[in-house]
Amino acid sequence: MVDFVGWEMPVQYESALQEHQAVRAAVGLFDVSHMGRVRFKGPRALDTIQKVTCNDAAKLADGQAQYSALLTESGGFIDDIVVHRLKQDEFMICVNASNRERDVRWFLDHRLGDTEIADESEASAQIAVQGPKALEVLQPMTDVPLGEIKYYWFRMGAVDKVPCLIARTGYTGEDGFELYLPAEAAERIWNLILERGSAIGARPAGLAARNTLRLEMKYALYGNDIDETTSPWEAGLGWIVKLAKGDFVGKPVLETQKQAGVSRKLVGFELIDRGIARDHCPVLVDGNPMGHVTSGSYSPSLQKSIGLAYLPVDRSAVGARFKVDVRGKMLEAGVVETPFYRRK
Repeated sequence: MVDFVGWEMPVQYESALQEHQAVRAAVGLFDVSHMGRVRFKGPRALDTIQKVTCNDAAKLADGQAQYSALLTESGGFIDDIVVHRLKQDEFMICVNASNRERDVRWFLDHRLGDTEIADESEASAQIAVQGPKALEVLQPMTDVPLGEIKYYWFRMGAVDKVPCLIARTGYTGEDGFELYLPAEAAERIWNLILERGSAIGARPAGLAARNTLRLEMKYALYGNDIDETTSPWEAGLGWIVKLAKGDFVGKPVLETQKQAGVSRKLVGFELIDRGIARDHCPVLVDGNPMGHVTSGSYSPSLQKSIGLAYLPVDRSAVGARFKVDVRGKMLEAGVVETPFYRRK
């Protein structure tokens, strides 16, 4: 167990490797209740969300979710988020735990009209059921036809009589669902899912497996791969920036960056030499320091050392070579295509 912004979080329950493999082959269960959940209601709820996010929430239909971001005036990341449209004038946004209080203040500071903004994080819980057998485990517990829910869509329903928002989303690269439910019911539903899924290999999974799973997909981690010093263009997340949607915080700078181009790019790499590139290991191009590994680990699925780092644009093409300083040893690394892992 480790402290994470005031939450006691499990790094692993038994084995991070086995937990990772359980998600890839069967089902892994993550308690992600530390994430923040903020509700927006009112006639100008959408206008408020459009103002503070870079993606176009106006394109959402009822029951649809969208990956997006909150940006500073200078175009850097305040947070990456998932917006859920409940109905025309009501939304729920899932934010990162470490940024929750700051995000809520940001929402309130940019609120339009009399939009109601409520932080429901303490009263709710969030359980991620991830893996190719997630539907098989959950379906007997709900009348909601889970197979009909498309990726990044959700339904309201009950799981063993507990009201839930059931979203087909996740942070692992596998099929799966995230359950948003009342906090007081979380422990019972957690135990029930593990009990029902034990026969097909379901197991609880901790932060270590969550990190290696998301890294294999090149999913950005706030505070490591993206922060206020990085822009969506640099991070390879330009696809969530909709400049044509109208005004939003950070837009003028992003327009300028797009026209001028950026000088660096977040790339995925593999170590060619033997070793493991960890977070913060220095990166060198032609002997010159070029920042550090933003995320790095041994990949259980690929059985090799992988990582992410920002490199000069002209040295970021697949096949480009550079060095990673691992405890004083200069190890050869090569830029590769991402995501590193592609599910069958």
